[in-house]
Amino acid sequence: MFTKQIGIDLGTANVIVYVRGKGIVLTEPSVVALAHDDGSPRPRIVAVGEEARLMLGRTPGNITAQKPMRDGVIADYVITEYMLKYFIQKVCGRVNFFHPELMICVPSGVTSVERRAVKDAAIRAGARTAHLIEEPLAAAIGANIPISGPSGNLIIDIGGGTAEIAVISLGGIVVSRSVRAAGNRLDEAIANFVRKRYNLMIGERTAEDVKIQIGSAMPMDQELTMEVRGRDLIAGLPRTITIGSNEITEAMDPVLQQIITSVKAVLEETPPELASDVIDKGMVLSGGGALLRNMDKLLTQVTGVACYVAENPLYCVAKGTGLALEHIDFFRRSLVAVHYVRSCPRGSTCSAWASTASTSARRRSASWAASMPASGPSSSPRTPSS
Repeated sequence: MFTKQIGIDLGTANVIVYVRGKGIVLTEPSVVALAHDDGSPRPRIVAVGEEARLMLGRTPGNITAQKPMRDGVIADYVITEYMLKYFIQKVCGRVNFFHPELMICVPSGVTSVERRAVKDAAIRAGARTAHLIEEPLAAAIGANIPISGPSGNLIIDIGGGTAEIAVISLGGIVVSRSVRAAGNRLDEAIANFVRKRYNLMIGERTAEDVKIQIGSAMPMDQELTMEVRGRDLIAGLPRTITIGSNEITEAMDPVLQQIITSVKAVLEETPPELASDVIDKGMVLSGGGALLRNMDKLLTQVTGVACYVAENPLYCVAKGTGLALEHIDFFRRSLVAVHYVRSCPRGSTCSAWASTASTSARRRSASWAASMPASGPSSSPRTPSS
């Protein structure tokens, strides 16, 4: 009753938080700034989220701004745990007697080790219970697609680290592909293109701005232009160039072809009955990549299947995780794995127990207590110390 239910889209580029009864309450970049002080063995957290994103490429020598998520999975466990704890406290408040219940999305192609890392990070960050759901399923729920019926629906979720393509029927994923070619790879392709053609070095943030301002998945009749500033690789001095949208389309084409190949592969593996449903209903595009100009038209042109952009595509996954948590009984069979419950035999919430005591350790503790005589120093099972 008093426990908050929170759905989190733990993305490579952004962390989006959905709270039951409130909707989307937080959207922050997945960036953490660390300060390496002299004489300190561990770095110090300086900033998290938007404040840290503004530091990318502009930090002094002792401060580094980094992204703890890479290609949709955890690259730095400790920093991800701190980032999750920061966002949970920002939503729930620092003083919180009832730990929240979390639902976090993961890419469909992750390994069991990567799934376990996300779960453990959520528990250690302060969650009472952690559930995992696959991104395509969460995106379909958030896009208001009726996935529970015996009919096929194709969802394409293009995020920052991965692009997820899946055919969903009867509340489950029938065919899916996860390709690590999405928003971040598009930024890298733009930066490499500008460096090779114009001998100009630009940063990650500048490449992303170029993609947002003039990027297009297909050549445009009325070409857009933009001034781009960077460092000349030959002279070593700052320089400004003017670049057009059709050049950016050319730069992004290799990455877009990887996504198109994956979409075609999913369509080839789709059973005939579900394929006919997909042709009738079309494909639904979600995620931040859906905001790229003419992305839906490109997919329609190369596949012959109509493609539509979902309403508020950036928030579909976060909204879907929150709705799945609200109706957990219905979606329980669609979850990735059994969730962990943060509990302690003393009757209170105990983070040390949740983080360090495994099932086998608890069984050994119970068997040890059963073998002790009744007149021993204590008749109750001994638990790991907090």
